[in-house]
This record gives sequence, C-alpha cells and structure tokens, in this order.
Amino acid sequence: MRDHGAKGDGEHDDTDSFQDAVDALPEDGGTLYVPAGAYVIDPTRSVKLRSRMHLSMATGARLLAKANAAPRAYVLLAQELEDVEISGGRIIGDRDSHLGTTGEWGHGIRVRGCSGVTIRNIHISRCWGDGISAGGIKHPGEPSRPGRDYVFEKVVSTENRRQGLTIGSSRRVRIRNCEFSYTGGIAPGAGIDIEPDVDVASDVVIENCLVRGNRGPGISLFKRAADVTIRNCTIERNRGDGILAVTAIDCVFVGNIIRENTLRGINLRTRSRNVRVAGNRIKDNDRGRGGKHQVRIAEDSVAVRMGPDNVVE
Repeated sequence: MRDHGAKGDGEHDDTDSFQDAVDALPEDGGTLYVPAGAYVIDPTRSVKLRSRMHLSMATGARLLAKANAAPRAYVLLAQELEDVEISGGRIIGDRDSHLGTTGEWGHGIRVRGCSGVTIRNIHISRCWGDGISAGGIKHPGEPSRPGRDYVFEKVVSTENRRQGLTIGSSRRVRIRNCEFSYTGGIAPGAGIDIEPDVDVASDVVIENCLVRGNRGPGISLFKRAADVTIRNCTIERNRGDGILAVTAIDCVFVGNIIRENTLRGINLRTRSRNVRVAGNRIKDNDRGRGGKHQVRIAEDSVAVRMGPDNVVE
C-alpha cells in the first residue's frame, strides 16, 4: 500500500493510492494488505474493489471517510463482482463532519449484485447511512440481479445513522457472531433491516449476534423477506420492537433472548405466513406500555406456531 503512495497520516487523501493498489492486483486475484495507519478515503469516489481479491487490513488500520455533502457515497464499493473478502481494521464514517443535511446512503461498505462476498473481523462506525448495505442490482430495462452467498462474521457495526446492516435483494446470506448496536438518526434506525426494494431476500440466517440499543427495531423483516432464521441472538434495549416482521414468510425465530425493548419483543404484522417461534426467552419488553403485550401476531397472519418452550416474563 505504501508503495502506491498512501500516507496513512489521517490528513492526506489516500483514495487514489488505494485505487491504484487495487487496480495493480493480478487479473486472477490477490491480497491487498493495509498496514496500520489512518487513511483518508473520499466516499464520493469510493475505493472500487475487484473480483477475486482480499482486502486485508491490519488491526491498527483505519479508513476515515472524508467529509462530504453527498447524499449517496461509500467508502468501499463492491459492484457486480465475485469472490471478494474484506477483513480487519476499522471504517469510521463522516457522520460527525458531514457537510450536507440530506440523504441517508453514506455507507461504510456497499455491496451490489455480487456473488461470494465475505466481510469479517471489522469494526464500522459513525457512517452517515449504513455501516454495511448489501443486496442486488438492477440496470434500466433489465431484470433485477440478486446478490448471492454473502457472509458477515465478527462484524461490529455501531453508532451509524440509518442502519447497522441492510440486506436487500439476495440469496444465501449468513450473519454470524456480529454486533449491530446504537443505530439512530434517521428512520428506520434498525440494527439489521432486511428490506429489498425489488425482488426478495431469501435463505438468510442470523445467529449468535448481539443487537442492542438501536433507535428503531432490533431486527426488521420488512416485506419481501422469506426463509429467514434468527437463532441464538441477544436482542435487547432497542427503542422499537425486538423483532419486527412485516409479511414475513417461512421464517424461524428460535433460541433467542429478547428483552427490554421499548415496543414488543416480537411483532408479526400484515399477512406473515408460516412462522415458527420456539425456545425464546422474551422478557420485560413493551416497556412503553407497561409490558402488557410482549408478543403481537396480526389477525391476518397464517400458520404462526408459538412453541410451548417460549418463556415470556
């Protein structure tokens, strides 16, 4: 990285140096190692990743989003790629120095229409939009192309303005051992929001995650979400519902601790269908209404199975 002119001093704009280093990787792929340092990246230009590459950041490596006024900008961008890995280090957004007042898409990492993306062991904070937004892509006049085989492992995404993680149109998404916390500033303000604009998100597993202190729901399944499993997660102290599911289909919520959320622990709304809820500990939710309704199932929901092993306290 230093060979391409990156300073890593927290002042010099290192965007071009990063892009030169990415572009210099062999056609068949390779690893770009980022040593410790504070690298200023201009999100309006983004570092555009390539297929078959690994961006490996040292523990002390920090990518600092340069202050900008753009409503839509990304520190790292992976678009229509395959076999990409991002690991290590930190991304710190420009939420505290943003020069504009509009927009909600200033993301730390944006993944669009890719196949085989792994993001692990990274800390992302203070972004104007989402810590990570991952989904499909749609070009004018063409059908939507969903993302496929996305893995998020040991990610901490905290204090971002819109979402900790957004999952759009996609297939086979695995979210493991992550933390999504203290999101807030513009709606929805969720820890994790599964909300495709087009097509669907399906075959999504969220497991062993901590989802805490978000201004909106902890985990939101907002329409077009199917075959979603949430298991062995701790979902606590969010100002919205612990789990909000709107038209959720073929989903499983099992073995979770769901506690101390301001609204309901689990809220199934608007034609949810074939949802199994089992082995959860649901405690001290609905705090804004005195804890009377910790679980809500809409009357038009179908085949919702509440297991006798749920503990509601």
